[in-house]
Amino acid sequence: MSPGYIRVAGARENNLADVSVEIPVNRITVFVGVSGSGKSSLVFDTIAVEAQRQLNATYPWSVRSQLPAYERPHVDAVENLTAPVVVDQRPLGGNARSTVGTITDVYSVLRGLYARFGDPVLGRPGRFSFNDPEGMCPECDGLGRTLRPDPDLMLDRSKSLAEGAILVPGYPVGSPGWQFYTNYPGLNASKKLSRYSGEEMETLLHGSEGHTELKFKNGRTQRVRYEGLVANFTRRNLKRDVGTLSEKTRAAAERFIAEGPCPSCAGARLNAEALAVRLDGHTIADLAAMQVSDLLEALRSMRSVPAELLEPVRAALERIDGIGLGYLTLDRATASLSGGEAQRLKLVNHLGSDLRGLTYVFDEPSVGLHPHDVGRLTGLLRALRDKGNTVLVVEHDPDVVAVADHVVELGPGAGSHGGHVEFTGTVARLRKARTVTGAALRRRAAVNGTPRRHTGTLPVRNASLHNLRDVSVDFPAGVLTVVTGVAGAGKSSLVGGVFRQAYPDAVWVDQSPIAASSRSTPATYLGLWDGVRKLFAKSTGADAGLFSFNSAGACEACQGKGVLITEIAFLDPVTTHCDRCDGRRFTDAVLEHRVRGTTIADVLAMTAEQAVEFFTERPIRTRLQALLDTGLGYLGLGQSLSTLSGGERQRLKLADQLAATGSVYLLDEPTSGLHPADTGTLLALLDGMVDRGNTVIVIEHDPAVIAHADWVVDLGPEGGHRGGRVQFTGTPDKLARAENSLTGEHLRRYLGE
Repeated sequence: MSPGYIRVAGARENNLADVSVEIPVNRITVFVGVSGSGKSSLVFDTIAVEAQRQLNATYPWSVRSQLPAYERPHVDAVENLTAPVVVDQRPLGGNARSTVGTITDVYSVLRGLYARFGDPVLGRPGRFSFNDPEGMCPECDGLGRTLRPDPDLMLDRSKSLAEGAILVPGYPVGSPGWQFYTNYPGLNASKKLSRYSGEEMETLLHGSEGHTELKFKNGRTQRVRYEGLVANFTRRNLKRDVGTLSEKTRAAAERFIAEGPCPSCAGARLNAEALAVRLDGHTIADLAAMQVSDLLEALRSMRSVPAELLEPVRAALERIDGIGLGYLTLDRATASLSGGEAQRLKLVNHLGSDLRGLTYVFDEPSVGLHPHDVGRLTGLLRALRDKGNTVLVVEHDPDVVAVADHVVELGPGAGSHGGHVEFTGTVARLRKARTVTGAALRRRAAVNGTPRRHTGTLPVRNASLHNLRDVSVDFPAGVLTVVTGVAGAGKSSLVGGVFRQAYPDAVWVDQSPIAASSRSTPATYLGLWDGVRKLFAKSTGADAGLFSFNSAGACEACQGKGVLITEIAFLDPVTTHCDRCDGRRFTDAVLEHRVRGTTIADVLAMTAEQAVEFFTERPIRTRLQALLDTGLGYLGLGQSLSTLSGGERQRLKLADQLAATGSVYLLDEPTSGLHPADTGTLLALLDGMVDRGNTVIVIEHDPAVIAHADWVVDLGPEGGHRGGRVQFTGTPDKLARAENSLTGEHLRRYLGE
């Protein structure tokens, strides 16, 4: 074997069919193929895992015990590996305290500079940390946000107190609670609240002086100290032990509570002492709230700190800006970042490294990127290669595929229909190859020439969330609308934020991780497994609990998992086949029960395509058909959700929502993880949803989806505070002729114009 190749021999992880392949080192290799074809199984579950496992084995036992344990993948050999750097799409620190500044360590450096050079000098960096009691705001504990009563939700300002203006339960007209306010001398009970002066409203909501009088039906009166409505509500509902409130009381109170910036620190997270310190007139919170691109300019003109000490901060910020994330702020919560943003942010520290000979592994780095931004990404991949590193990329985007030195295509289909190497070679050869990807690269695109007519409008007015600039736009009803624009333009703020708030009944399918346990499968996630168990119970007369691999019918040896996982200190975990149930999860007694000659374990082993042929029961078939409609017919009903790719997981979420009763669907980049050949299946699904009378609004960058739309809303012109404006609304054919739209420019290129 040439030392210039990573050699994989006999890979059998997940659906890989004894795959052997050679991958050139110090080159960019892109792995393509339809969703579920085995790309991630080869790149991440085989090559990356084996590289991480072998690297960990070089450390002493005391260190290895603190590192993640990796099980040896099902492969005969993986040779010529180097130290791996895995850059995947897993969320970056869902912790509410994790921010862009903390995850990149830029904020930590700023804390040190403020402690040493700030005016006044506090001396300790912890004084500027919202994770340290020394620096955090005492009211919000450094979170920057608080839960508090919302007066707008608590009051009907068109009424007077005497007419029942207080909407909070416990204050009906004539009750003691009602009298508490109507009898208070400082309030005019017959005056409509809309006519109250600022002082009168302050007295109603926050007053705490004087007394009021309560009169009871028995003629008895009681004089009590007055307390404003907000203070009274807070004491009774927010400052009591949650355990002392009934579920009904908590639910009623939540209707009048809003989350917002902490009134003490105004969202800055720090206490007053930390916020009093300045560098060149800026507090540390001022700098954290700036866009990275603007912060760079502020630091370049800073005179209070020696230039050589500012250099590391500037270099890190330039790397963030250079990968297309200059619109982010350091105080942005990492939990709010998209998968693509998180993946690129993980690269920041690596871009400043001079290490050579590493293997970088990327999972669809173009996710969330507008075509205009992909050029920056491909430049980054080239830079890593040119430093002397091997770059492995799982990707579908043709612009990313185009920069590959070498391409490996897996297929030909998904699941049991895939797992084979269909092609290896250059991009030029791939374009001529008779493979699914080759055909997709040759396909000519066409714009939708006959868009549907809308049946009404769903207006959004004066939207100003995050970077939106007083946006007003009408979304047409009964059609397919695509909302597009560069990363950070305001798409998610408009659709996932403002529109959802205006139309709360809309069905929202985003890219958040599936909430599921290690035992979750497509059958359990979609809720069809309960129907299967009930069918077996009814047909056989046995208890439904017997047919659950999480309950009475589970094999005692493996607890219904079908495998045995052995973990011994200092050794890698080992997963073995359960011999007692032969991997079928259930006891022999359960497997004696059959429906139409089939055991419950046989059903669990079926793919959705096979199961829809087996079941005649409508509720079960409806759920199975949703899997087929979303292109997931190849999934096994008992397949662990942990084995699914990101694109598969999102389509599974979509399949779960297809039976929803809502007539408005909002989808966040549904083509994530989709091969161009699979996009046609998705578009057919979206067309079917619209043809059934639904309104479908999609946040998307894929030009194939944009070209297929009935209507397009384009935001921009750029990201952050340079975005947040509507650049275009209309049909895709008009967008292709628009001069002031980056999306229009790339749509023209896609159409070959």
